[in-house]
Amino acid sequence: MPVDTVTPWNRVLQEFQRIWGYADFRPPQDAIVKALLDHRDLLVVLPTGGGKSICFQLPALLQTGVTLVVSPLVALMENQVQELRQKALPAAALHSQLPPPERRRVLQALERQQLRLLYLSPETLLSPPVWQRLSQPDLKLNGLILDEAHCLVQWGETFRPAYRRLGAVRQALLTHRPVGSTLPIAAFTATADPSAQGILRDVLQLKSPQIVRLNPHRPNLDLRVKAVIGTGQRKRILGRYLAAHPNQAGLVYVRTRQDSESLAHQLGQRYRVAPYHAGLSSRDRRQIESEWMNDRLQFVVCTSAFGMGVNKPNTRWVVHYQAPCTITEYVQEVGRAGRDGKPAEALTLVSESTGWLDPSDRQRAKFFQAQTQTLQQQAQQLVKVIPKTGDVGQISQRFPQGAIALSWLHSTGQLVWLDPFHYQLKPDPPNRRSLQGEGRGGLQQFLHSDRCRWQGLLVAFGFRTEAQALGDCGHCDNCRHRVR
Repeated sequence: MPVDTVTPWNRVLQEFQRIWGYADFRPPQDAIVKALLDHRDLLVVLPTGGGKSICFQLPALLQTGVTLVVSPLVALMENQVQELRQKALPAAALHSQLPPPERRRVLQALERQQLRLLYLSPETLLSPPVWQRLSQPDLKLNGLILDEAHCLVQWGETFRPAYRRLGAVRQALLTHRPVGSTLPIAAFTATADPSAQGILRDVLQLKSPQIVRLNPHRPNLDLRVKAVIGTGQRKRILGRYLAAHPNQAGLVYVRTRQDSESLAHQLGQRYRVAPYHAGLSSRDRRQIESEWMNDRLQFVVCTSAFGMGVNKPNTRWVVHYQAPCTITEYVQEVGRAGRDGKPAEALTLVSESTGWLDPSDRQRAKFFQAQTQTLQQQAQQLVKVIPKTGDVGQISQRFPQGAIALSWLHSTGQLVWLDPFHYQLKPDPPNRRSLQGEGRGGLQQFLHSDRCRWQGLLVAFGFRTEAQALGDCGHCDNCRHRVR
């Protein structure tokens, strides 16, 4: 199947039809596949359910060499690899939960150039055993794909600092390869506003990337926001909503692990429900995902840890029992409803706008803001004691939050990565705000606005022309209120 040089388009289409069984591509899948076969850098923003994975899997399978797919979650990697292996395609995943014998088998397959797709996290990519093998001059690398690329923006400044080092990967790997070698980079996500797109271009050091975007508007998805006064009313509204949607698959999002456990326990007296959060074991999380996918659970009370890589098209509703932190998270999470194209709903419960009668949303926002400010302060203190150039591993050993602090300094322009493992402080850094704070402000404006919800989302994600053309969508709470 793999071919070198230029792949005739009829061959591409034949392989697409043979492997996936579809008659033809859905625009803009064909443009993305062509760009990757031409070894172009790419930034792709497609709504959830838009068939992003096929766009990078097909070019990888059509070419010799291995394509590296950087993915944030083990569940996401395993789901995609399982689907590919069921089609007898040469794909594998490397992650910390693999048993040692399986890990050795995957590394051997990589060394023997038996793989076309290798899924791994940023941390695994930069781990010594994997990096050493990727640096071998005779290993043919076909490209670097960043799947769910919004995670770089959301998590790169905080608990996943390895994301911020990915921009130095290309040049470091090319130094071990013949002159003239290329390593195209493509970032794929369902949600990236103009600020996030700029961060992805800068951090990944994309070279004249081809940008492919589709707006996130979903005509079948009804958006609603309901103001509440106190925890009691929040629970009553949720209870009435669940009673009005019997036996329909859904998701209830909360902000903390404790809320996930307590609310699931309360609702478990009447519904088939389970809590889901990052504090559960990997085995428990996979079990809950499977039970929900197979309708043994009606819904899950989950934190933002749930959702990526889990595709249940007949999800009829999503309730945010508490509002998410950013508008990007909101679009990601509501987008899990109605992927089958049938009518679906998204309800968000928010404290009334003054915050005086129900300060819970404001208190949660202050808590997360305080965490962010603590990271900033730690980063600025670190600048005073670390050398101007250094090794991220050594800094991490000396300082508990060292890697996160270096990542924050990189995000504010105070640091550059010489390669994925060595940094240099900049003498006169620019003053740059955190995107996280901007994201929270944008979400609050959206939630408390009286304009069309879908118009607000389109504008937030840079689709002003489409927002004007849409007018009143007719399927959000604000538009329905105006009709009355």
